[in-house]
Amino acid sequence: MTCYRHPDREAYVRCQRCERFICPACQVEASVGFLCPDDAGGTPEQVSRQRARALRGAQPRVTLALMVINAVVWLLQLSPFGQRVEIYFAYTPIATTIAPWQMLTSAFMHGSWLHIIFNMYTLYIFGQVIEPMLGRARYLALYLIAAFGGSVAVLLFSGPTTSVVGASGAIYGLMGAYFVLLRAIGERSRQLTGLIAINLVFSFLNPGISWQAHLGGLAVGAAVAAVYAGTRKAEQKSNQILGLLALVAALLGLTIYQVSSYGIL
Repeated sequence: MTCYRHPDREAYVRCQRCERFICPACQVEASVGFLCPDDAGGTPEQVSRQRARALRGAQPRVTLALMVINAVVWLLQLSPFGQRVEIYFAYTPIATTIAPWQMLTSAFMHGSWLHIIFNMYTLYIFGQVIEPMLGRARYLALYLIAAFGGSVAVLLFSGPTTSVVGASGAIYGLMGAYFVLLRAIGERSRQLTGLIAINLVFSFLNPGISWQAHLGGLAVGAAVAAVYAGTRKAEQKSNQILGLLALVAALLGLTIYQVSSYGIL
């Protein structure tokens, strides 16, 4: 018995698909045993390189980048310029017309070590699952739109002089999106539902936490995921973009409506 690719080498293992004998140099490990290079799509070295590239591609790079940005901003908050950073980048509804960027930049700021550690841990837990599911561009769009949605909820349901910081709105958006995505593929997660419920209850009971941002981010994240779930086919890409633009337009409309009630437009 010799290897079909190396007639000069003895072989005692068969390919699990074609059942040809393969020597150790041709054995590609698979979940069903060993495959020959023809059935595995390459030699063991080639398959190993392919798997390494796939693993690198599956790394949640956007999630890690968001975590780094949050950490850098937190360090800036601790610096001698910290007060100025908070004035320019923390979100205050009454300042929406003169500093609209705060509706997004506030999602990269935090009030304490505990705040940022908890948020970054939750971001990593959900990000490493959702980012590979959606792809980097759609995942980033989800994160930013959910963060915007959280700020819009603060604008609508908080006092005009309330100042808020934190990535919680965007992170709750990931929770809402994950729930919708699981439902879209027929999965049920009671644990996730319980986790979301516990976090929401905690948000309402703790006066130092902006439940408005949490609830707004959750709802908008779920809405973004619903758009994704309803436009999964390649030919529906334009409909997906239009759906996201319509959602952002609705949030902008709510923003303009509420700001106009302050009499500063």
